[in-house]
Amino acid sequence: MFKRVFQLFKIARKLSTSGAIDTVNQIYNLPIIINLFFNMISIGSSKKMFNDRRNPGDKLCLALEGMGTTFIKLGQFLATRPDIIGEDLATSLEKLQDKLPAFETFEAKKIIKKEVGAKQFENILELSEPIAAASIAQVHIAKIKDENQDNEVAIKILRPDIEKLFNEELDALMLFAYIIESTVSKAKRLKLVEVVHLLREITNIEMDLRFEAAAANELYENTKNDKGFNVPRIYWNYTSKRILTLDKVNGISIREHTKIKDLGIDSKNLAENLIQHFLKQAVRDGFFHGDMHQGNLFVDKEGNIVPVDFGIMGRLDKNNRKFLAEILYGFIERDYTKVAEVHFKAGLVPQDASKEEFAQALRSVGEPIFGQSIKDISGGNLLAQLFEITEKFNMPTQTPLLILQKTMVVVEGVARKLYPETNIWEVSRPVLESWLKDVKSPKSTFDTAIHTSSEIIKRIPDFPEIMDKANYALQLMAEGKLNLSSGNNKNLELEQVKIKNFRNNLIICFLGVVIITLLVF
Repeated sequence: MFKRVFQLFKIARKLSTSGAIDTVNQIYNLPIIINLFFNMISIGSSKKMFNDRRNPGDKLCLALEGMGTTFIKLGQFLATRPDIIGEDLATSLEKLQDKLPAFETFEAKKIIKKEVGAKQFENILELSEPIAAASIAQVHIAKIKDENQDNEVAIKILRPDIEKLFNEELDALMLFAYIIESTVSKAKRLKLVEVVHLLREITNIEMDLRFEAAAANELYENTKNDKGFNVPRIYWNYTSKRILTLDKVNGISIREHTKIKDLGIDSKNLAENLIQHFLKQAVRDGFFHGDMHQGNLFVDKEGNIVPVDFGIMGRLDKNNRKFLAEILYGFIERDYTKVAEVHFKAGLVPQDASKEEFAQALRSVGEPIFGQSIKDISGGNLLAQLFEITEKFNMPTQTPLLILQKTMVVVEGVARKLYPETNIWEVSRPVLESWLKDVKSPKSTFDTAIHTSSEIIKRIPDFPEIMDKANYALQLMAEGKLNLSSGNNKNLELEQVKIKNFRNNLIICFLGVVIITLLVF
């Protein structure tokens, strides 16, 4: 406990002396008691001063970078949560530079040998000095001898004792967040405990490189037949919790526009391919790279896009994919009633809300867009505005959709730097149309019906019990023994809905069996 309290005061002192608290105070106007605490904790040390012409978000970036590993990750996480900190501050935190001094190569060799074993380690040749060093890991280039062939690879290695450092600082941050939220009511809107909890969940996954390897492998399997997009191959025999080995990327950064042109690669096609590949991942596969900024994208000599760093991935279920495709396509067609219906069908807006008013709110987002040149319209910004509207209708925040929206903004930005005249909507249309056509095709509908039928068949043995409960409830109502308070009434309505749905599904199942029988025989 003493160690945790000591760590707490250490973090508080960092926040104060770095100027981070002063910056946060400019944005949120913190209560006097918090400012007093941090002024007291910083006695005896000089505060770092920043150029007054910098905006508060940029000042906070500099402060977090100066505070080290845990705080850089905190800032990166908050950059994906504009619902918590606001759009302006989230945009500023995207500029965080995740760069730290590298640890020694001899230390890296020790870690690799321990992770893969002495025998496997003998096959790793020419381990380079680190080519990149971030808060959690650093990267080396090496050759792996495999069946008399030398394969050039990149090896990502976790920093020594990084897990211990993170856990200690996050424990202290959690205690700090709990104290602030418990004692200062105004601070509750900052959701400090929620932020630290979510950060812990994310970093625990990020610090097991087997998860990143699995993500890269899944993305590879999903996109291996997509022309123009190549995910590096994973070397599983040289991958563990602390190291990740994959093919070295032989290409140039997508930010090197002049070099791309010198290779004879068409920037317009490259920009369009980037957008379409991202949308395919999102709506077709439901699994997409969640950090597709310029530093994580390369272009090989054939003009293929090669992504790296698979620590942040986004996942959408089928309903959200359909929701995404239909709202984007609905906005393209300016069919706001359709977009509203999609929201209600997906259960994303409370059913007691007005569909007409919601459609009107959507129109307030869409119509100003169509007064602009279509090439200047951002799909990501449109989604951001859409989420602002849905908040007013008590639509719950969905983290996967937020990650998608932030990634979409970044992808659009990269595409337009490659080719400023990129028409986002015309590029998106064929991907959205194709997927919606497939999902609504007779084959897809039939497959869904078969799946639903099989699930219903599994539940048939429960049907007598459900009917017994319904009959018992009706009997109690007839005898006046059932208390129809609002809570009980809702439960009863729920049971009635369940029975009705079961009955309808049973009919569908029966019809499905009949259709299958006719087709077979």
